[in-house]
Amino acid sequence: MTVIYEINTLVWLGELSGRFGRPVTLGDVPGEVWDEVARPGVDTVWLMGVWERSPAGLRIALSNQELLASFRAALPDLTEADIAGSPYCVRNYVVDDALGGPEGLAAARAELAARGVRLILDYVPNHVAPDHPWLTERPDCLVRGTPDDLARAPEAFLEAGGQVYARGRDPYFPPWPDVVQLNAFSERLRAATVETLVSIGDQADGVRCDMAMLPMNDVFAKTWGERAGQVPAGDFWPYVIGRVRERHPGLLFVAEAYWDLERALQQQGFDHCYDKRLYDRLVHEDAGSVRAHVQADLGYQRGLVRFLENHDEPRAAAALPGDRERAAAVAVATLPGATLWHEGQFEGRRVRLPVFLSRRPEERADTSLRDFHERLVAAVAPVREGEWRLLDCTGWPDNDSHRNLLAWSWTTDRDRCLVVVNYSGEPAQGRVPLPWDGLRGRSCQLTGLLDGSTYDRAGDELVDPGLFVALDAWQWHLLSLPRGPGGG
Repeated sequence: MTVIYEINTLVWLGELSGRFGRPVTLGDVPGEVWDEVARPGVDTVWLMGVWERSPAGLRIALSNQELLASFRAALPDLTEADIAGSPYCVRNYVVDDALGGPEGLAAARAELAARGVRLILDYVPNHVAPDHPWLTERPDCLVRGTPDDLARAPEAFLEAGGQVYARGRDPYFPPWPDVVQLNAFSERLRAATVETLVSIGDQADGVRCDMAMLPMNDVFAKTWGERAGQVPAGDFWPYVIGRVRERHPGLLFVAEAYWDLERALQQQGFDHCYDKRLYDRLVHEDAGSVRAHVQADLGYQRGLVRFLENHDEPRAAAALPGDRERAAAVAVATLPGATLWHEGQFEGRRVRLPVFLSRRPEERADTSLRDFHERLVAAVAPVREGEWRLLDCTGWPDNDSHRNLLAWSWTTDRDRCLVVVNYSGEPAQGRVPLPWDGLRGRSCQLTGLLDGSTYDRAGDELVDPGLFVALDAWQWHLLSLPRGPGGG
């Protein structure tokens, strides 16, 4: 199962430069730092924001008072030097020289590969910067406008190189001020996308596609109507992914996806799609909502990316206070599918940094939370290769608190793992019948994967009526029951 660790590359290298007292680029990150990044249980690193950022986009950002206010809210001692521009306003898909250039990225990839870790990078399929070469070299890749459009709606169009183009947008929000809209219906754009992704595949093991649902035929037609031209017979991603995989068969495709289009994007070729619905349920809803979500078929769930934060969401330590964060982390870490962790999440950072900034505020690390996450990610890695199963929880007529329990199991050739989480702010009790009939007639010992605690139980009881569980608010069990003597 894929476990992704996202790093804000520009901020990370800046802090490493301070830590080592010299400029640090991707090409000369010390080996001890790569050891820290390639921690046990992580098999994929996403270096977010390595491409050339747009000077034109930066100028637009510096004139946007709303953006500047958000920057100051995150970084009270903000200076103009801290504003680097958006990594999603791409000037060119070439690694920024300030980060070490293509040679630095190649060195970083080699360091990760030596530790058994893959590298993924960003691709933005919906828009480019106002100074991207395509505006002059391939204008038919973009959604065009007229001088009348610009005069009528300057917030939706811009002039560049003597031509008028539409600003990038999605169908539900106003246009983004700093980017130009690509035309997903353009045959030339589709070919150029293949060319770019093949180039990224030459430099990395996977690609995270920003707002991947926007180029889909139905979505794009809804957003742009007749301005985009005739709807192609084939959809965008099957055309693109199929051709890229002719050159890079093993390239991992990860979609940032919303609007319940995850299954459609999986069917169109993506390996994994963001599971924003699970995120919303864990942050805003209850155990019943989470349980309903994870009843989906396993093939679909294996193609999801479970997360509690990323650069677009509030920090988990702020959104999930206290023990709720740990309970949610146990759930995310032990569900089928890919898992995404965000640099700073383990340490309990609370400030969500706008991606435009190159520096973040100092925050004291929560060493207990960091230790918990590191042990959790390492401990669950072996069992996540097995067979996952959602389990029932039962209770008593006068106590329905079992409804707040989430339970599932993993079964491998060597081990069995049981996960039970009280996803509520009140104590919960119940029984969890275990799915392993081979336990009958045996004495069994369950062992806590993180703390080594042990529980001796009769196998008959574990199967029917089930393991008795009593958990305080937001508490959990993560238990191992090895095969062999005492394990069935």
